[in-house]
Amino acid sequence: NIGETLDAALEPLLLKLTFKQGGVECIRLGDSTVEYSPDFRFYMTTKLPNPHYLPEVAVKVTLVNFMITPDGLEDQLLGIVVQEERPDLAEEKARLIVEGAENSRKLKELEDNILHILSSSSGNILEDESAINALNSSKVLSNEIAEKQTIAEQTEKNIDIVRAGYRPTAFHGQLLYFCIADLASIEPVYQYSLTWFSNLFQSGIRNSEKSDVLDQRLLNLKDYFTYSLYCNVCRSLLEKDKLLFAFLLTIKIMSGDGTLNEQEWYFLLTGGVAMENPHVNPASDWLADKQWGEVCRLSSLDAFQGLRETFSEDVAVWRSLYDTNNAHRAPLPARWERLNKFQRMLMLRTLRPDRVTLAVQDFVVEMMGERFVKPPPFDLAACYADSNALSPLVFILSPGSDPMASLLKFAGSVKQQVSSISLGQGQGPIAERMIARAQEEGTWVVLQNCHLAVSWMSAFEGICEHITNDNTKPEFRMWCTTYPSKDFPVSVLQNGVKMTNEPPKGFRANLIGSYASDLICDPEFFDNSVAQEKEKDFKALLFGLCIFHSLVQERRMFGPLGWNIPYEFNESDLRISIKQLAFFVEQFDETPFAALRYCTGECNYGGRVTDDKDRRCLNVMLARCYAPDIKSPGFAISPSGAYTVPDTVIHSEFVEHIEKFPLVAEPELFMMHENATITKDRKETSGLFSSILLTQGETSSAGAKSPDVVMDEVAADILSKLPADFNLELAQVRYPVRWEESLNTVLQQELVRFNDLIRVIRPSLVDLRKAIKGTVVMSAELEKVGNAMFFGLVPSLWLGKSYPSLKPLGGYVNDLLRRLETFQTWLESEKPAVFWISGFYFTQAFLTALLQNYARHEKLPVDALEFDFDVMPKEKYSKGPESTNGAYVDGLFFDGARWCRDKQELADPLPKQLFSAAPVIWFRPVESDKLHPTNVYDCPVYKTTERRGVLATTGHSSNYLMYVRIPSTQPQHLWISRGVALVTSLDD
Repeated sequence: NIGETLDAALEPLLLKLTFKQGGVECIRLGDSTVEYSPDFRFYMTTKLPNPHYLPEVAVKVTLVNFMITPDGLEDQLLGIVVQEERPDLAEEKARLIVEGAENSRKLKELEDNILHILSSSSGNILEDESAINALNSSKVLSNEIAEKQTIAEQTEKNIDIVRAGYRPTAFHGQLLYFCIADLASIEPVYQYSLTWFSNLFQSGIRNSEKSDVLDQRLLNLKDYFTYSLYCNVCRSLLEKDKLLFAFLLTIKIMSGDGTLNEQEWYFLLTGGVAMENPHVNPASDWLADKQWGEVCRLSSLDAFQGLRETFSEDVAVWRSLYDTNNAHRAPLPARWERLNKFQRMLMLRTLRPDRVTLAVQDFVVEMMGERFVKPPPFDLAACYADSNALSPLVFILSPGSDPMASLLKFAGSVKQQVSSISLGQGQGPIAERMIARAQEEGTWVVLQNCHLAVSWMSAFEGICEHITNDNTKPEFRMWCTTYPSKDFPVSVLQNGVKMTNEPPKGFRANLIGSYASDLICDPEFFDNSVAQEKEKDFKALLFGLCIFHSLVQERRMFGPLGWNIPYEFNESDLRISIKQLAFFVEQFDETPFAALRYCTGECNYGGRVTDDKDRRCLNVMLARCYAPDIKSPGFAISPSGAYTVPDTVIHSEFVEHIEKFPLVAEPELFMMHENATITKDRKETSGLFSSILLTQGETSSAGAKSPDVVMDEVAADILSKLPADFNLELAQVRYPVRWEESLNTVLQQELVRFNDLIRVIRPSLVDLRKAIKGTVVMSAELEKVGNAMFFGLVPSLWLGKSYPSLKPLGGYVNDLLRRLETFQTWLESEKPAVFWISGFYFTQAFLTALLQNYARHEKLPVDALEFDFDVMPKEKYSKGPESTNGAYVDGLFFDGARWCRDKQELADPLPKQLFSAAPVIWFRPVESDKLHPTNVYDCPVYKTTERRGVLATTGHSSNYLMYVRIPSTQPQHLWISRGVALVTSLDD
């Protein structure tokens, strides 16, 4: 199980640095000299799925690819199915193979004997009677063997004909194996060994319904094994990947049946790859240009010929489809009703991407059956039954999940002693001693948070390999919990039983889960933790706290609109907050809301929050739930009044009240706009296709064009548009570094950065085209560039030198070209009247330069300045303010709100309009102590819609820019709850 680098101590062995000592061949290993036998052979194996060994390693060893191939696996599975179904045939086949080998051995002996006679004979061989007799007997034996071989070959042909009847089952099995093998590309913990798969395949043959009719039997095998595999794999998948797996199974089976159109599949995943669209958007008022581009590219597929023309002719009909809520089930315009379910998904992708996940669900139900979209519930007892002392049980964690409580409860039910340890720095040796003791005593050991002990994982793998039946009691079990991590040992994952147990999904389920937790469920605590006269206040506040807990959990589903970083709030945060609530209510006559909010919002839940914008949002939400109004029975928590505070102090009545809440929580509960649902659904669709693309490692055909042709065309297109590098000498002449004009320095730095990026993009495209033609070697790096371009993604090689961007390849290239054109215009003529803030590589430098210019002009310290913001009435300006007095800025987009030009204030977004362009804003430097803004929203500005960033070496976040004060008559907390922000770059 070696890695990609070899230990230096092996060097003498690999180079065969032998020498003679005392007439004996020797070799030096470390400090000792050992004898070297010419028969010695050295084998090394690796479990890495796609290792890259450097040339200096490759020349010292012979690399053998031992990966299973589809044909090889099909033959293996065919052997298994025939062995189980027709053991008589399998035995006969095995006997024939042995007999054939024996006959071949006898023939070889005969040949050797004849050669020996011929070589040892002297004189005329015809006079040598013994030689003649030997040759005659050889001939008789040879004829006998030939007859046997003929009979054996005929028998083998008959057996192979019968075996071939079972080949569809073996073919179906290998399809499914390679489907689950691809899952490791999505999460590194989705690892399944071939041994495990073969055992499951074997049990499927034994347990499926029998039939004397071969076709019916094959159908039974196929149905039973497919669902058995789905159930077994599903229990180890995170919730987000269960539908994806069912969809991948469906597609893989269609691909094997030959019913999948590769061109349509490629479009569904990528939306096609194109740099620009020559056709004018006929519905620009409601259809985004990105979606119109996809409509145009879709109309080039055979089944969709004429789509673009019919769309332009009858925009109103398509608008009704766009506006309907159930777009995934709505009828298509008459001409397109002939499309099948799969093709309808392509149409949906272009018009309503937020409904594609529901369409995928319907598609799986139609093709595979409803049971494939209803994963089996988590069953800890069943997982335990599948395990043994040698196979660890691994919990794969997700934010908010904590399986310890259910594990301890289960251990109690089977009367097992459990010892647990949370791994981290220095905990490895303690864990080793605990495992050794548990092996001896036959108890259970739980290793929590294995992902935090990266350095100890290799030692852990060694421990698992040395657990045998001889040194371990059969009652022993090793349980592990880990987040998806590439460092967790693959061998442990493949040999172990993997499980996921995620917190309940949905606001109502979460709230019921809180009331079912052991602390609130305990009558002693629930009814007796505070004095009788304070009981009503305590239970109302407890209800508010549980509401808050469910809100912070469920906000994660809205992506960056909910939290910039998806935090792992869990049961322990709620538990400590409940205990503090009981303490404060009991100790004080008046409820100390400030103290409660501080302990809960800043310490317990806030302790996990690392982003100050998220902390601001958390405290706003907590202020809704920890407020005097929460004590009033019937108080409405949401604007619609669907969620209210019950008038009771009895636990069961609280639960009954919660069960009357809507099953699906509307965005208004989170104080969000209804567009947030579209954002959430689009995020799911985007995540689904991104994950599927990860499993499409090898570029498949895009239909009429081969992958190489597509890559070459895209590379040639980009190269033809990419301008020459910026002339830095011209920049230094036209815009020299000057004390009073810091923007000159900014320009020069930006040109250097863009030159560095172009010098990565251009050579990679040139080399890729050469590699496709075969004039240079296709390196692993170039292959990654080509694969990314084929799927319409920005290559990781470029992103390593690029500004932050979430755009697909076409959008990224167009955005880059616009940036280059903007700076070329600035370089050749003059600085712009309105600065396109989205175009800067390092935007913070531009903002600092504006403050510096003002500070130097006014002779003020730059630390005493900040920006004031004036929203300008016009959309375009031919002349901006003096550079010593700030700058006009555009290129910003509102996420979650819009600018109302009539009222000149922040307003709700229009339906289905997720982003809207912000007006031109004057960034005007002023002294900090002269700023007294009122009726504004402090709106954070981010570079991309992802919002999440890391702290760069410059001291700035890689994504957050600044706060911009936007006029608003609505209170700040409304926009904070909605996650309203400005972004410099969209995802299209």
